[in-house]
Amino acid sequence: MMVRTGIFEEYGIVLDYLPQGLPGENLPPHKRTPIAHIMGENYFTLLEVVPSTDLSMYERVFIGKGKREKIARVKKRLRYNELSTTAKGELKFIVEKIVSENEQKFVEFFNTSGPISIRYHKLELLPGLGKKLMNETLEERKKGPFKSFNDIKDRVPSIPDPKKMIITRILNEMQEIDRYSVFISRPPKEIE
Repeated sequence: MMVRTGIFEEYGIVLDYLPQGLPGENLPPHKRTPIAHIMGENYFTLLEVVPSTDLSMYERVFIGKGKREKIARVKKRLRYNELSTTAKGELKFIVEKIVSENEQKFVEFFNTSGPISIRYHKLELLPGLGKKLMNETLEERKKGPFKSFNDIKDRVPSIPDPKKMIITRILNEMQEIDRYSVFISRPPKEIE
């Protein structure tokens, strides 16, 4: 298995702020540390951080290398099932916001994605896109690159909503529905 190295998030979005730490911790109140669950903007990395000040939901915070204004330290990477219930509930909205704000980055996936194997193409990882729609999409992109989600929809009319397909795929990758990771950076599997 190949593990991505050198991939770091610069900014993250607060999914949940827990000023009293995780519920159910068996620590006395004076030993509890505030934490926040955040999602990185570029690689959708799920992280638990220790804030140095109060945070607000949906707040964009610097988590990169160097002086961090609001985050004392990044505690650890998280898997989807380790997120708080609130954080899980906010994921879809934050992913949708990031995809909308970075449309060109995700349209580029339709323009440049290639085969995974001799029988399987990265486009087929998108929910609702099978062999027939994949071939239609590949034929259209030969005529010229797609410029927007609307351009994809106009040129390949039978394709479901491309933006929703990307959002659903990202959420599926976070939940580790299958072994492929195209849009997110997953924590490495633990060695047993």
